[in-house]
Amino acid sequence: MKRAGPWLRVVAGSASFALPTILGIVILNFLFLQLLPGDAVDVLAMRSGSATVESISALRVQTGLDQPLSGQLAAYLSRLAHFDLGVSTQYHLPVADIIAARLPDTLLLVGGALGLAVVLGLLLGSVMASLAGRWIDRMLSGLLMLIYSTPGFWIGLMMILLFSVKLGLFPSAGSATIGTRLSGLAALYDKAAHLIMPMTALSLFYTAVYARLVRATMIDVLRQDFILAARAKGLHPVTLIRRHAIRNALIPVVTVAGIHLGNLLGGAVVVETVFGWPGMGRLAFDALLSRDFPVLLGVLLLSSILVVAVNALADVLLGWLDPRILTE
Repeated sequence: MKRAGPWLRVVAGSASFALPTILGIVILNFLFLQLLPGDAVDVLAMRSGSATVESISALRVQTGLDQPLSGQLAAYLSRLAHFDLGVSTQYHLPVADIIAARLPDTLLLVGGALGLAVVLGLLLGSVMASLAGRWIDRMLSGLLMLIYSTPGFWIGLMMILLFSVKLGLFPSAGSATIGTRLSGLAALYDKAAHLIMPMTALSLFYTAVYARLVRATMIDVLRQDFILAARAKGLHPVTLIRRHAIRNALIPVVTVAGIHLGNLLGGAVVVETVFGWPGMGRLAFDALLSRDFPVLLGVLLLSSILVVAVNALADVLLGWLDPRILTE
């Protein structure tokens, strides 16, 4: 029980912080969306081209947009309390069903991009730190700075031009081949072929950030007394980095990765649009253009929950990487 106590404090602290945070985000999202000009009824009327004043008034009553702002917020919070995200004004389907159809592809894209960025960042940062000041370090530093400075959508377009148009290695759009009914390994290979380019395009910016962070942290760690003592005992440099330096270098990476999840979800909007990836990013963008606030609020709510949950997981991982955190 004594050993479980610190971990329980970390989990309980994260949970007590998460609930009011999500509630505050829900209310702020709702209020900020009201600042946008127009609403779903205006968009529907503009698209139909023949809407009358009576039909517009009927639509406002049907969608609840005739109510004052406080009444709309109260109705929205009441639905959320019953786990009801509402009905899309554009698709006329439950928001939960629409998001459930897009969520797996978004989790696959964002999770894969974050994992790839962490792995490549650790690998490149370790190489740069162990060869600090040499030509490999300078070359990788220049390359990472170039990647860091290049817009993700341009990288995506260049990848499509090279790997899809010129070489024909990967499909240029979508998450699966249209018109095929694949299963097993064939379906897995097809999904991976569609995933590689958007996942890589989304991860490159964060790879550059993590690699530079790992390099700086690991150079500092390699100068510590316990590392110098282990090196004096004849411990192999690779073993030295793997057993001692990597664990310490992971601490700032895990901290920053939890914060970056929100940026990844935002960046997924551009990447999903470039590659035609059917995720929540494109769904949110389309909902914004059509003023489909129930769908947009649902996407924002789920994104907020994911960010809060990943940050709570990051707290647990930090406690595992550095047990001193649990005693603070």
